[in-house]
Amino acid sequence: MNRDPIGSTAVVEEGAASRLIDARIRELGDWRGEMLVRVRTLIRQAAPDVVEEWKWRGVPVWSHAGIICTGETYKHVVKLTFAKGASLADPSALFNSSLEGNTRRAIDIHEGDSLDEKALTALIHAAVALNTASSQKKKHARPAG
Repeated sequence: MNRDPIGSTAVVEEGAASRLIDARIRELGDWRGEMLVRVRTLIRQAAPDVVEEWKWRGVPVWSHAGIICTGETYKHVVKLTFAKGASLADPSALFNSSLEGNTRRAIDIHEGDSLDEKALTALIHAAVALNTASSQKKKHARPAG
C-alpha cells in the first residue's frame, strides 16, 4: 500500500512521517515551505509530545491524544485545519476558513500574512487539552449493562 509514500493514503510511522514532511518542505521551496516550518516549530514547542503523521495522500498531521491539526499546502495558501476547532475558544480570531461546519475550523495563511504566534500557540494548547480531556473521558467510561 505504500508504493508511493508522498501520495499514499496509508498512515506511515512517525519517523517516516517526519521525513516526508521534511521532504514536502524542501519540495515546496518557497514561502509555503517556510511557513510550514514556522507552524511545525510552534506546534512542536507548544506540544512537545506531538506525533507527526502523514495521511490522506500527503497531508502533514500533528496529533496528541487525537488530531490537533493538519498542515495542507495549496498554490496560494497554507491551511492549518484544527480537527475540533469549532470547540476551541479563538479570542484572537485566527480561524478564517471552514467556519460553517460543526467540527473543524481552519486558518488560511497567505503569502505575506503575519502569524500571531502567541495566539496560535494558545490554540494548540487548547486543542491538546481538549483531546486529552476527551481521551480521559473515553478511558473512564463504563460499559453499559
